[in-house]
Amino acid sequence: MATPPRAWQRMLSGRRLDLLDPTPVDIEIEDIAHGLAFVARWNGQTHGDFAYSVAEHSLLVETLYGRIAPKAPTKWLMAALLHDAPEYVIGDMISPVKAAVGPGYGALDDRLTAAIHIRFGLPAAIPVVIKKQIKKADKISAWMEATQIAGFTETEATKFFGKPDAAIMDGLAIVLRTPVETRNAFTNRHAQLLEKM
Repeated sequence: MATPPRAWQRMLSGRRLDLLDPTPVDIEIEDIAHGLAFVARWNGQTHGDFAYSVAEHSLLVETLYGRIAPKAPTKWLMAALLHDAPEYVIGDMISPVKAAVGPGYGALDDRLTAAIHIRFGLPAAIPVVIKKQIKKADKISAWMEATQIAGFTETEATKFFGKPDAAIMDGLAIVLRTPVETRNAFTNRHAQLLEKM
C-alpha cells in the first residue's frame, strides 16, 4: 500500500498547515508576513536591488483600497491586506501559469483564503462588491508595478490592467525594501488593523 504524499508544510512558527484541509488554528500572521516578504512578484523580473515582494504589494493594495473606499470598515482593509495571503504557502503564480494549472489552483487558493479569513475575524468569503473593489486596487497596483519596475510602457500596462485613476495613485510610488523591513511593515500594519476591528 502506497503512502499518500505529504500535503502539509511546516511553518517557522512550528505549525503544520495541511494544504488539503487548512484550519484557522494553524495560521499565524508571522508565518504569512515572513513567507510573503520572500515571495517575489513578477517572478522576480523587476528592476532594483531587491525583489518586489507580495508583502509589499499587499501593503500597497490595502492603501489603494482605502482610497477607493475611504469609508470602508476596518475589516475590509484587513481583507485587502490579506488578499494574496495564501501565496505565503503556494507562491505567486503569474496569471498564465494559473490558467495552465487549471481549476485545482483556484480551489486550493479558496480553501486557504477561507481559513486565513476566519483566523483573523473575517467571513470565509467576502461580499462580491468588496472583492471587486479590492480587485480594482490590485489592478492599479499591478499597473504601477508594471510601469515603475517591470519594464512595461504605460500603453502596455493599460492594455493588461486598465487605465487607473491618477487621483487614487497620487503621491504613491513602488517601494523596494529588504525582506525583513517589508515583513515588519506587514506585521505592524496587520496589528494596527486588528486593534481597530
